[in-house]
Amino acid sequence: MYKVYILFSEKTKKYYIGHTENLDNRLLRHNSGLVRSTKSGIPWVIIYTENYRSRQEAYRRELQIKSYKKGEAFKKLIRVDTEAVKRDRL
Repeated sequence: MYKVYILFSEKTKKYYIGHTENLDNRLLRHNSGLVRSTKSGIPWVIIYTENYRSRQEAYRRELQIKSYKKGEAFKKLIRVDTEAVKRDRL
């Protein structure tokens, strides 16, 4: 199972979108400074995930999300998931 994920950095207030087969390991790599593009934003938190059966499907979805990053579709995507997390915490 592959996951498309969106990370958020409290430090830089930026988002990172990626895909992986092992999300726990990937997040550890991001937060350990082993990924050059996310090193400056440590610590990163997962704010959104989607599951896919193949790497190809996950990669296509990653590119789709990146294509509307910072647009209304991106804001809606992360807003819906953030609201669900808030409800789960109540």
